[in-house]
Amino acid sequence: MLSLNNTGKKLGSYLLLYLITVSLNSMAQADFDDVEIEILHVQGNVYMLVGAGGNITLQVGEQGILMVDTMYEPLADKIYNAIREIDSGPITYIINTHGHPDHIGGNAQLAQRGSNIAGGNTIDLFAGTGNQAKVVSHENVLNAILSMSEQPPIEGWPTDTYFTERKDIYFNGEAIVISHQPNAHTDGDSFVFFRRSDVISSGDIFNTTGYPYIDVANGGTLQGILDGLNNLLDMAVPADRQEGGTMIIPGHGRLTDEADVLDYRDMLTIIRDRIAYRIDQGDSLEEVMASQPTSDYDPRYGSDSGFWTTDQFIETVYNELSIQ
Repeated sequence: MLSLNNTGKKLGSYLLLYLITVSLNSMAQADFDDVEIEILHVQGNVYMLVGAGGNITLQVGEQGILMVDTMYEPLADKIYNAIREIDSGPITYIINTHGHPDHIGGNAQLAQRGSNIAGGNTIDLFAGTGNQAKVVSHENVLNAILSMSEQPPIEGWPTDTYFTERKDIYFNGEAIVISHQPNAHTDGDSFVFFRRSDVISSGDIFNTTGYPYIDVANGGTLQGILDGLNNLLDMAVPADRQEGGTMIIPGHGRLTDEADVLDYRDMLTIIRDRIAYRIDQGDSLEEVMASQPTSDYDPRYGSDSGFWTTDQFIETVYNELSIQ
């Protein structure tokens, strides 16, 4: 059970993220109007949509469409139109890799445009109707939504949660494995592995655009991210000269393969070990900052502004390692 202090931290963190999203939606509508949703066929039955917010993974076939994540709410119409360029079937499943607004923002609108595979006359527990897509996530995603003081529309809440290590779905002739990765980016992260297509949707445990955001208030840890990246490497199988093979759709950034995940894992491990060494030498946070433990990776992953800066990343890693 969460302590009152931890519950307050969770509520505050998700409220901040929600307010940031509301602000983006209201103040930068023109920016969302300018966003174009790009479509990329990955391999097998799987496609990737790129726009603003987290990447979307689509699996299509005779039974309908399965989505992984939904970007921001103002992009829902554009996302739906992009889906229709690929396939005319119903949106049947939406899987959320975690509960941040840039990944679940479009849940309600897109779920209501879908339909649910069900036997008999079923009533959806949250949305009040069986005639919409199922929204699947780890139970901690729903817990996070329930802890928000400003909650997203109930039609977009998870309606099918799991609490075990994994959940299996068989859809469009393909086995789909949803695996929980504890205490990584958040406490509710999931990988989604499309086994026949050989594609993994990683969520924000892995991205190509910056250092990982570690949401400490909601259970995130660097060690959990490293564990997740190692599990991702165990799942992936490379092709010729370690390139290709299993394709990996990151939470943000370009399409990747195992070699890219390996580089990212090694980078984080090196930075962790540099900071750990400084802590062992008795260095303060200011002294660790002055040593610039990320300097050789900053041109590719660093940031001096925005929601998550390099200094925030270093401070978070320092604080985690200091209590071990």
